Amino acid sequence: MAMRPLEKLPSIRAKLGLVIVLAVGMTLVISYLLIGFYLRNSPKDSEAIRTLKIANQAATGQLNLATVSAEIIWRSPDGSVTRIDGAQYSFLPDAYTDGVPHWGIVGNYTFASVPTADGGSVTAMQPSPSRGSLGRISATLGFLQSVWWQFLLAGTIAGVISLIIARWLARGMTQPMRDMAVASRAMETGDYTRRIRTRSRDEVGQLALAFNRMSAELEVLEQSRRDLVANVSHELKTPITAIRAHLENLADGVEEPNPETLQVMLAQTERLGRLVDQLLDLSRLESGEVPLHLAPVALGPLVHRVFSEISVGRSVTDIELRADVSPGVLVEADEERIHQVVFNLVDNAVRFTPPGGTVTVSARPEDRRVEVSVVDTGVGIAPEHLPRLFERFYRADPARSRDDGGGTGIGLAIARSIVEGHGGRITASSEPGRGTVITFDLPAASAAVTTSAPTTADRRATQ
Repeated sequence: MAMRPLEKLPSIRAKLGLVIVLAVGMTLVISYLLIGFYLRNSPKDSEAIRTLKIANQAATGQLNLATVSAEIIWRSPDGSVTRIDGAQYSFLPDAYTDGVPHWGIVGNYTFASVPTADGGSVTAMQPSPSRGSLGRISATLGFLQSVWWQFLLAGTIAGVISLIIARWLARGMTQPMRDMAVASRAMETGDYTRRIRTRSRDEVGQLALAFNRMSAELEVLEQSRRDLVANVSHELKTPITAIRAHLENLADGVEEPNPETLQVMLAQTERLGRLVDQLLDLSRLESGEVPLHLAPVALGPLVHRVFSEISVGRSVTDIELRADVSPGVLVEADEERIHQVVFNLVDNAVRFTPPGGTVTVSARPEDRRVEVSVVDTGVGIAPEHLPRLFERFYRADPARSRDDGGGTGIGLAIARSIVEGHGGRITASSEPGRGTVITFDLPAASAAVTTSAPTTADRRATQ
C-alpha cells in the first residue's frame, strides 16, 4: 500500500503545520486571483496618465515617434486630421475645442487629447484590453504582474505568521500525546506512576484522561500482584517451615514420632491444602470458569446449617449466633456457592467478635432482589481499610498474623467473586469498636414469599 504524502512526516506537529501552510497558501492564491479580476481595470488611470504624457510630448515636439507604440492624431484648427503611426486604430476620439486637456477610456482604448499653440490638438491613443474573456484574463494577469512583489511580500508574511501559529497550536495539541509516549516507555520498565496533565476537553484531552485511568488501574494491579506474590510466599512459607522443623527434629532424634508431633505436621499440611484449594477456587471464579447452577434456595435453612458447622468446627466462646430470616425468602442462586459466601462472612465475623458479642444474619426482600446482611458487634474496621477489605490477602490489622486470627485472607475475596458472579454487589461498613456490617444482594426467586413474619433463631455457640 502506497504511503500518503503526509504519512512521511515524522510528527503530528509537522503534519498540522504543513496542512495549515498549504491551506493558507491556497487561500492567498485564490484571493489574489479574485482581487486581480475585480481590480483589473484599476491600472487604466495610470494608462491614461501615461497617454496624457505622450500627448503633451507630441504637442511640444519632444516625442520620439520611433520609440512610442501609441498612435498620434493631429487636428488642425480647420478640423483636418493627420494620423501618425499607420492609423492602426479605427477608433477616433471626438474633437475638443475648449483648449483644455482631455483623457479617458472608451471601449478598448485609452486616449489623451491636449491643445496645441496654433489652436489645434494632439491626441494619443493606446489599446486597453478589457473586453471579452481573453481581455479580462489578460487584464487580470496584467494587474497581478504590476503588483506581484506586493502580493509576494504579503503572502510570505501571511505564511510565516500561519506557520508560527500552527506550531504554537500544534505544540499545545500534541504535548499530551508526547507525554503519553514518554509515559508508555516508562511503563515498559514497570513505572506506572506517570500521569498526563491536560486541561483540554477535546479528543486529545479525553485520550489523556483515559490514559491516566489506565495507568492508575495498572498501578493498582501491579501493586496487587506484588502483594499477592509476597502474601502467597508468606502463607506457604509458614507451614512449610513448621513441617521442615519437625522433620529435622525427627531426623536428628530430638523429637519422637509420637501422635502429637504427627498431628501438628498433619495440621500444617491441611493448612497448605486449604490455601492451594482457595487460590485455585478464587482463580477459577475470577476467570468465570466455574459454572453456577442456579436454582431457588431457601436462605433460612442455609443460614442455620452454617451456624451448626461453625459451632462444631470452631472454638466460639459466648458468642450469640442469630438468624433473622423469613422462612419463605428464596433466592435464585447456586446453593453451594452461596453457602460458601455465608460461611466465610459468618466465620470472619466470629473471629473478630469478642466473648459476649453477637453475630446476626438477616435477609430482606427488596425490589426483585434479596439483601443479606451479616452484622457483628466486634472490634470494627478503620475507614481507611474498608475500600481494600475484599482484596486477596489484605489485612486490616497488619500486626495480626494468620495464626492469631485464623484463615488465609482469601475468604472475603472469594465471597466478592461469587456475589458478583450472581450479578450482585457486596459492601462493608464499620465503626471501630462498634462492629461491622457486610451486605450483599442476590436475585430473588420467582417463588419467593416475602409476606411471612420474620423469625429469629438464636444459637449460643460454645467451644
